[in-house]
Order: sequence, then structure tokens, then C-alpha cells
Amino acid sequence: MNPQSGTKSPLDSKPPIPLTDLHQKIDAGVKIGIAKAIEKHRKLGESISIWEDGKVITLTADRIPPLNLDNNS
Repeated sequence: MNPQSGTKSPLDSKPPIPLTDLHQKIDAGVKIGIAKAIEKHRKLGESISIWEDGKVITLTADRIPPLNLDNNS
């Protein structure tokens, strides 16, 4: 993590490490967990804050798109 916004770490220029099957499963599980947490906020009428275009944006529940697990992404 780099504390200065907009600066690059020397590690940023290294090629990405190939993901193993376990890494891919963990990544998929984390993404599903986050999506479900966001959906819960939407259903309960709670807002969420996201990072967009270099700023923190707060979305009210009516602006959170519904969860769609059919596309397997």
C-alpha cells in the first residue's frame, strides 16, 4: 500500500503473478461475499460508500444496482 496518492511502487511494474486454482477460488469467494453484503445493504435500505474517479461516493440504497448472480462474474 502506498500512502502517497498517485505514486507508483516499484512493485507496480512487475508482471502479475499467475493465479493458482486456489487463488482463483479465494478471489471468487471474496467477490461473492462482497456482492452479497452490498445486496443486503440495498434490501435493508442502507447506503454504501464506494471509491469512484478518485473520490469517495455514497450511494443511497435506491442507487445500488440489484445483485445478479446469473452472469457468473
